[in-house]
Amino acid sequence: MNILMVTGVEGARNLAQAAGVQLGMEIQVAEGRRDALTALRKQEYAVVVLDETIAECDPAGMESIWERSGLAIPLQINFALSGAARIVREIRSALHRREREELLARRAATAVIESELNSAVAGLLLNSQLALAEREVPAAVAEKLRVMANLAGNLRQRLSTTPDQRRSTTAAR
Repeated sequence: MNILMVTGVEGARNLAQAAGVQLGMEIQVAEGRRDALTALRKQEYAVVVLDETIAECDPAGMESIWERSGLAIPLQINFALSGAARIVREIRSALHRREREELLARRAATAVIESELNSAVAGLLLNSQLALAEREVPAAVAEKLRVMANLAGNLRQRLSTTPDQRRSTTAAR
């Protein structure tokens, strides 16, 4: 993904090019609110860097930029006081924060899904075993219930192992 830099500072394109090389990303420059909103309509950005002077002169414009920036990380930097090195550090730091937050969100989502799966599998296993305990279950149905109980048991066992254990088991095969 690209970065959008919103500033009217002279030399912004040179700064964007140098910073883009250091970050390994393309940085596009918008010279004001209108250019920024046009750019945001055309594509998604990883980071939107807004010059504080623009934010102070046009608070409503700043709000409309933030509203349309989607999932981009919003950064507000005073370009007049910040050198290229600081701007690159701020962008890099924001990108690292985003990676950490995404990793934590993935882990949380995984934990929720695993919990729901464990619950569903436990229910399948319990109900199939209870059905098998009934006296008058036809042989064909009993066999299908045994298969279902075995599948649920195997799935439960696989879900109870840690991701590292699953990886080592898979690698051993």
